[in-house]
Amino acid sequence: MSATTLRITQIRSEIGTQQRHRGTIRALGLGRIGKTVEHTDSPQLRGMLRMVASMVRVEEVGDGS
Repeated sequence: MSATTLRITQIRSEIGTQQRHRGTIRALGLGRIGKTVEHTDSPQLRGMLRMVASMVRVEEVGDGS
């Protein structure tokens, strides 16, 4: 059983947001509008995405197989 991969794209600026949210964006590997990263789905990742949901777009890529 393979883990699902999520493609995360930053769609809004982090200017004017809380420092916690800016840190979460950086921890995800983002930092510019339009930048995209892929991460393996996990409960920790879902929590981070919930925190910055208004600034990112999340797409399910597949199971990696």
